[in-house]
Amino acid sequence: MRFLKYIILTTIILICSISIHAQELERHLQKGLLTINPEDTYNYCKEMVKPEYAGRYTGHKGYTDAAMWAAGLFKKWKLKPLNKQDGYLQEFPAPYCIIKTAEMKLLLKDGKTVTLKHEEDYLPLLSTDSGINTAGVVFGGWGVHAPELNYDDYQGVDVRGKYVLCFRGIPDRREPGFGKHNEHRHRMKIAKQKGALGIFYIYDKPISNPNMDWIDGFTPTVISEKTADILFAEKGIKAADLRRDLQTYKRPISFELSSKISYRVESDHYPDGTGYNVVGYIEGTDPELKKECIVIGGHFDHCGNHLGILFPGANDNASGSAVVMEAAEAFSKTGKRPKRSVVFVLFGAEEMGLKGSTYFVDNVPLQFTKVDAMYNFDMTGEGDKARGSATPSPAEFGEGIKAADIHVKTLSRLGEIRGTGGGSDYAPFNRAGITCATFSSNGPHLHYHRSGDNIYRVNPDIMADITRLVYIAAYRWADR
Repeated sequence: MRFLKYIILTTIILICSISIHAQELERHLQKGLLTINPEDTYNYCKEMVKPEYAGRYTGHKGYTDAAMWAAGLFKKWKLKPLNKQDGYLQEFPAPYCIIKTAEMKLLLKDGKTVTLKHEEDYLPLLSTDSGINTAGVVFGGWGVHAPELNYDDYQGVDVRGKYVLCFRGIPDRREPGFGKHNEHRHRMKIAKQKGALGIFYIYDKPISNPNMDWIDGFTPTVISEKTADILFAEKGIKAADLRRDLQTYKRPISFELSSKISYRVESDHYPDGTGYNVVGYIEGTDPELKKECIVIGGHFDHCGNHLGILFPGANDNASGSAVVMEAAEAFSKTGKRPKRSVVFVLFGAEEMGLKGSTYFVDNVPLQFTKVDAMYNFDMTGEGDKARGSATPSPAEFGEGIKAADIHVKTLSRLGEIRGTGGGSDYAPFNRAGITCATFSSNGPHLHYHRSGDNIYRVNPDIMADITRLVYIAAYRWADR
């Protein structure tokens, strides 16, 4: 019996020994890992949120200055540039607006006037035109006009010369036909065609958002749920109840209010704004496979400085940019390059609707015949674990990420990327049929698109761990 126990124990030890040996990290990867440290990631974030970069708003000088700083790091690490003419900056069109002043008052049915505060009670959406109006208010459900789906929040109400109050969302997420109706650009185009002065979204808290087109004479805004409740008080209802009823009954609930809104906003529109992706790469070693590339990217931009409010974007997405930069440095110091080329991209204008990543996918640098895979990093700075999703095919891609995590132990889950949607920079790659993975940290992401998203929100250790994960996974995938 003792001999049998000895044999079993010896077998277990042997299996564990084989397993540990199989999991040993390649020596050249060990060398690269030594260059990854939390202090670097933190310092990159600290630089990006400086006031002189003005919230890294694509098209604005602050963004361009920040992009040039990042390009300087790529040069320092001896990454190859796009070409001699453009260096590390891939240019694309990026119209933008700056909100200079705004004032809003609620003129209630009972004669009371409520003066609202920036960011606490409301915030102009960042593509607004200038305007001065005192106008009526119509609650328009989801703001969806979809006669082809037998649904219309505008039926029975007249929004001409008024503000449309609505939630962000759609009547039925199971119906794919509603997809386009949840896009800001489409919803606002419809509201303008109906004669509205602007859409007022109801959010829990007002957030900054430039993801829409500038429309002449149109003044879209976000108001807090608390502000909406003041308006709905004349009907004896609350915003949360209206949202619940819309979700439950999946039928329009639209009505006009007796209260009015006095709103003045002044903005400067720059239709000829220019954005940049910051691009550098490590060339592969295989004569043929080096024409294929692996993209490691994250968006570099945020929401700017408006109304005297700086939106620093430390977690969203200086943190993801820091991961990309730290990975670039590690690859540059590995000493042994993989077979395929590895391209590092800091995308512009993600917050404006994935403009930079879309431009990159449509204009892949000429030295590459194919983007083989893409790893995306967005909001990787808050929390202590990583979360990820990957396209399910090929299965070896996701398995490679899990195998890399054996050495890092940071990945709390790896889900599947389904469909072709998505609000981060992997989406244009996914739509093009490119294998993708996207990563964030586990949060909580408490100050999303608000002025509180500052350097004190980010955790250097999780950013470094996520860098280690992608460094191992991407290198192995590029070297297969």
